[in-house]
Amino acid sequence: MSEQSINYRRIETAIDYLRRHYKDQPDLEAIAEIVQLSPFHFQRLFSEWAGVSPKKFLQFISISHAKSMLREPQRTLFEVADETGLSGTGRLHDLFVNIEGMTPGEYKNGGENLEIEYSFSDSPFGRLLIASTQKGICHVAFEKADFDGVLILKNQFPKAIFRTVQNPLHLQVSTVFNSECDDMHPLKLHLKGTNFQLKVWEALLKIPMGQLKSYGQVAKEIAKPNASRAVGTAIGSNPVAYLIPCHRVIQSSGLLGGYMWGTTRKTAIIGWEASRSSG
Repeated sequence: MSEQSINYRRIETAIDYLRRHYKDQPDLEAIAEIVQLSPFHFQRLFSEWAGVSPKKFLQFISISHAKSMLREPQRTLFEVADETGLSGTGRLHDLFVNIEGMTPGEYKNGGENLEIEYSFSDSPFGRLLIASTQKGICHVAFEKADFDGVLILKNQFPKAIFRTVQNPLHLQVSTVFNSECDDMHPLKLHLKGTNFQLKVWEALLKIPMGQLKSYGQVAKEIAKPNASRAVGTAIGSNPVAYLIPCHRVIQSSGLLGGYMWGTTRKTAIIGWEASRSSG
């Protein structure tokens, strides 16, 4: 396990503790003790990871902060670019993710016509399994165990041809976590999904980093205002972690709701993005 993964496990433990004990407002010493570090080393580790102190991070993951995000009007592309520290709207377009739906022929019979390459990578939120076809990224998932992650992937396309290859597309996925990277290019996703699912996933791509929307708001944006439950199901079926930001959708009450890769990880991502967008 890499040092980055080990550090994230510590951060994850700390965030889970903060999430469960936020009403007690635990001090630095109490949180540091949970992860078996000195207060000094924990403060430094957390600040390096999140960009803010644990106390400030706690504000970003509070229900009151989430509610305030849900009330904010849609901001212009220029405002989003400015607040995320990007040089201009062009940079946002450079990071745009395009979805191409698989045709029935590409995944019928268990994906027997697909050739899928996969590899593993570390991220600020744990180990990633990344997979792609010749047309684009088809799978991204946070995994604790490599074998289990590959098994889940292969079960989705049981007749596809799989190769362990870290191709340039996979490396490109890893760069999305580095806001200072200048070598980013548009990413294409090649996804299996119904027309409704694809429409929901495309709506998620329009939610700026550091912002949140409710399931109901997403339903209205796709012109299906009474389909909040179906929207939630589509979000829960997202096959591409982080790139399609299903973590930015929460309950209208301000509660975070579920997440395929764990509520604590969702909390971590929301707080991490908020800290970088608050600049």
